[in-house]
Amino acid sequence: MARFTSGFTATSTASEVLEGVDLRGKSAVVTGASSGIGVETARALAGAGAHVVLAVRDVRAGRRAAEDIAHTHPGVTLEVRALDLADLSSVKRFTEGWSGPLHLLINNAGIMMTPELRTSQGWELQFATNHLGHFALALGLHAGLLESGDARIVSVSSSGHGMSDIVYEDLFFERRAYDPGQAYGQSKTANVLFAVEASRRWATEGITANAVMPGGIWTNLQRHWEPQALADTKAYVAEAGIAMKTPAQGAATSVLAAASPLLHGVGGLYLEDCQQAEMVEEIINGTHGVRAYALDPENAGQLWTRSAELLRAS
Repeated sequence: MARFTSGFTATSTASEVLEGVDLRGKSAVVTGASSGIGVETARALAGAGAHVVLAVRDVRAGRRAAEDIAHTHPGVTLEVRALDLADLSSVKRFTEGWSGPLHLLINNAGIMMTPELRTSQGWELQFATNHLGHFALALGLHAGLLESGDARIVSVSSSGHGMSDIVYEDLFFERRAYDPGQAYGQSKTANVLFAVEASRRWATEGITANAVMPGGIWTNLQRHWEPQALADTKAYVAEAGIAMKTPAQGAATSVLAAASPLLHGVGGLYLEDCQQAEMVEEIINGTHGVRAYALDPENAGQLWTRSAELLRAS
């Protein structure tokens, strides 16, 4: 089967991808929508007519983002609701407070390369936030997605998934030394596997899911990096001539997966630069390609089962 291509590129912006797309009457939830690619994803969806809920940990920051979006697109309908993905009680309050159909769920929020931190359940924070929180959110919103009759989930992953497959025997670094890069990579692999299994389970219900790699973008996501490592990375990127994206360009692949007619009924893909990524043995230039383990159906099914067990035991 030929790889999916869209006609858009790495330099396309979210608004360009949605030009001519009418989302009036559609509802969307965007997690982590107060900054970075999250706010640009929300801006583009709202500009196309969707009613957008900004699901954010910092409500004040979310309100500022909503005001900025409304300034760009007067007359849009926006809501700001509290959501802390590392706190399952917060996720539960959010999902129990939802009523009516949900057409678009953009699992965008994430943390990266944090120090070793744990949730109240003892779960490693990056895996808990980036994967388990979004997993619980999607399960809790399943009825709304089903009610829409034609729903899409976007799981924002990263080329960082190349740093680690899922280590089932030690998900939370209880027996091995904590490594922030491996922890991040494992959580981003989980984001891809979630899209694979969600599509397998729910496609017959009219719900599809795809994973996306936004591209190289300097945002608040890098705030936990060791300063010298961040400076060295920026120097390498500049020397190698690697093109970094603006947040609006980074959001393009997310909104393509969320709303482009080109992906109607299509699920289980890993997209980058508005195209389906090539499967590779090693991530190219740190940004391109998808590892086979992240798309493996057996791996995806195993992760879903393990994740559901963790939620039930919490």
